[in-house]
Amino acid sequence: QVQLVESGGGLVQAGGSLRLSCAASGRTFSSNAMGWFRQAPGKEREFVAAIRWSGVGTYYADSVKGRFIISRDNAKNTVYLQMNSLKPEDTAVYYCAAGLLYSSGSFRSDYWGQGTQVTVSS
Repeated sequence: QVQLVESGGGLVQAGGSLRLSCAASGRTFSSNAMGWFRQAPGKEREFVAAIRWSGVGTYYADSVKGRFIISRDNAKNTVYLQMNSLKPEDTAVYYCAAGLLYSSGSFRSDYWGQGTQVTVSS
C-alpha cells in the first residue's frame, strides 16, 4: 500500500551530524504525516519526531529537541531527519513511519520502513 525507503544511516563521531532520508511511494494519500522512531539495543522503540505533509506542525521528543530537525520535500515525497550534535546515546536503529498525526500531537504509525542503523562513537 505504502512503501518507505530509508537512507543516510552510518557511523559518526560524537558531536557530528547525519541526515536521514525517507522516500514514500504508493497510496500516500492515506497518511497525513511522516515520523521517525528509534530503538536502541535493550530498549523499547521510542518516538523521535513527526511532521505533517501540509501545514507547519512538527513534534519532537524531549531528548532530541534543539538538536534534530525534521523537514519535508513534497515534490519528492521525501522526509528528512537532520541530526546534529550527536551523542553516543543516540545510537539506535532509526525507522521511518507514515500515518496520522492528530491535533493532540499523538502520531499513529500505519506503515514502516526497514530501518537504518545510526552509530555514534565517543
